[in-house]
Amino acid sequence: MAPERHFETEAIRLQAERSAHREHSVPIFATSSFVFDDAEQARALFAGEAEGHVYSRYANPNTDEFVRKLCALEGVEDGVATASGMAAMFLSLAAFLNQGDHVVASRSLFGSTHQILTRLLPRWGISCTLVDLSAPRAAWERAMRGNTRMLFVETPSNPGLELADLDWLGSLAVAYSAILNVDNCFATPYLQNPAEFGADLVTHSATKLIDGQGRVLGGAVLGAADLIEEVRFMARHTGPAMSPFHGWILSKSLETLAVRVDRHCANALAVAEFLEGQPGVTRVRYPFLPSHPQHELARRQMRQGGSMVTFELAGGYAAAFAFLDALTMISRSSNLGDTRSIATHPASTTHSKLTEEERAAVGITPGLVRLSIGLEHIDDLRADLDRGLAAARAA
Repeated sequence: MAPERHFETEAIRLQAERSAHREHSVPIFATSSFVFDDAEQARALFAGEAEGHVYSRYANPNTDEFVRKLCALEGVEDGVATASGMAAMFLSLAAFLNQGDHVVASRSLFGSTHQILTRLLPRWGISCTLVDLSAPRAAWERAMRGNTRMLFVETPSNPGLELADLDWLGSLAVAYSAILNVDNCFATPYLQNPAEFGADLVTHSATKLIDGQGRVLGGAVLGAADLIEEVRFMARHTGPAMSPFHGWILSKSLETLAVRVDRHCANALAVAEFLEGQPGVTRVRYPFLPSHPQHELARRQMRQGGSMVTFELAGGYAAAFAFLDALTMISRSSNLGDTRSIATHPASTTHSKLTEEERAAVGITPGLVRLSIGLEHIDDLRADLDRGLAAARAA
């Protein structure tokens, strides 16, 4: 048995089997289908009696390599790659939930995930109870029912950067025989491994930090082999397949995840500390700031604080829009996890489909700005933030 290797080494050295061409870098397997040596091999592959590829909607050497790496880095048995992060989120829910089932989820969620849980799943008789991540444990226990099939949380959450106590939620899920499903997008497997704390499923939008350069879409559902068989069955027959090209890009991206995220985290902490002292900024959230209300929990279950910073401007919409419009380097975009820093106004973009009451319940105020801190020099980031803050104060 090979000795256990470090995260950085696994991310680089796990590769698809080398072909007869002896390539050092894995090629792109741009094929929709695969040929069989004989009729018996075809029969055995379709029957699941032999291992191998039959069709790229099911699996492909590039997407397989990407999933193998993610599983090793998250410490889980198996996984399925998907065409987008939201395909992964939906698949991780739909593969297990039936009419009459109930989900308990954190209230602070990405906008599209919130829409799935509160507007789409109810069409099929699946109900959901939302609980504040900051609520006492008793509130989570009260939300659980006899038909609760799944607990779903983001940690850190989007965009409020609230944290879920994964160790405790893992125990709660076991007590109710429910599946604990954790969206690990903001932390990545480099900063946090939910399976270590009892998560049954770990979901990712690989579009974000895993890609890291704003190039391609992708997602993954990871977990225990028996659960992933259910996910794979649904994916095989509904078709949210990742393309070979995107699998190739994302597998390559994992090779640099650690070095990139180290710089993201260093810059983000410096930006959060800078913002805390600025006039007109009423609140700053970053998990590794001592002022974060769950700072101790962040230190316990995360290795660093991540790339995301949120802050609130006193002047509401006018101040937030003035801040965004004054930026000359930081991009105005709805994406995150890029090498380039990005500023987003959640209330008018990513979470605009929520009602005003729903946004208020998770702290998305008119003056809230979400920053995805990139890899630029910290002095240039501070200078651009200064321009934006000056404009916000003048608005």
